[in-house]
Amino acid sequence: MNEIILEARGLKKYFPITRGAQKGLFVKAIDGIDFAIREGETLGLVGESGSGKSTTAYNVIGMYKATAGQIIFKGQDISMASGERPLWMKREIQMVFQDPGTTLNPQRNVRQILSLPLSIHKMTDAHDPVGQILRLLDTVELSAEYLYKYPMSLGGGERQMLAIARAISTNPSMIVLDEPTSSLDVSVQAKIINMLLRLQRQRNLSYLFITHDLSLMRNLATKVAIMYLGKIAEIAPVDVFFSEPRHPYTKMLLSSIPVISEEEELARHNKVESQGEIPSPVNVPPGCSFNTRCPYANELCHQDDPVMREVSAGHLVRCHLRE
Repeated sequence: MNEIILEARGLKKYFPITRGAQKGLFVKAIDGIDFAIREGETLGLVGESGSGKSTTAYNVIGMYKATAGQIIFKGQDISMASGERPLWMKREIQMVFQDPGTTLNPQRNVRQILSLPLSIHKMTDAHDPVGQILRLLDTVELSAEYLYKYPMSLGGGERQMLAIARAISTNPSMIVLDEPTSSLDVSVQAKIINMLLRLQRQRNLSYLFITHDLSLMRNLATKVAIMYLGKIAEIAPVDVFFSEPRHPYTKMLLSSIPVISEEEELARHNKVESQGEIPSPVNVPPGCSFNTRCPYANELCHQDDPVMREVSAGHLVRCHLRE
């Protein structure tokens, strides 16, 4: 089994409210989560908007500093409360954002965009700098004619391919993918997903894949973690996740996936109808945070917050009904 490359231990991220009637309170964006990613593995982090997925991603890459807990990367704690991460660490963990149009400098052409990280990390090929850029473009299936184009002249899929080329330019061992296909056409989504899978095989990359689309996880993820209101509700290997979901929230999400035949409808396990809205992360319900939407909630669920328990090998659930 491959070594663990990244691990979160009791990770928390709270944002203080400094204005208005709720001044002095905190938005509990991440409230004590644990997960691990092995070399060459993809962890799919899934949940509704406001569940804390992107905040988790930003903590991993260092855009946010953790309020509490640890992020361990290759055996080193990278969740330091102050100070810049060393350059080697920035090189090793890269990120692809949801909207590449907002992360690519419109005043730089493709050659300049891809040259910058190589220059910063002193990885430029002094003998063949243009050839180095062309090889990166070829890796993401873009031709040499893109070399002097600007982001505004590229389509959405082409910009995302450029963003992926920039991410792999430093030869990272891990890439955080924050909904990289959600703003693209379906046909382009498939091309990007196939490219990410190919790059993972070729370079032994580890992925943290943030999404709200469970259907992507079947062919992409090694294991899936479900986030709800800043906490992880369930983690399972991808095949177990779809065949034996245990948390009511997981079942609710799986029940919401559209089906097109009676056979697919009958194949659903313990269907749970979606109900209610996710509460505010400022006023988290006491007890289990899902109790306001759970059809099985009992008195204990309204009093005590459950802890994560392993129900089978690699399958963990945070629910009183599983205890």
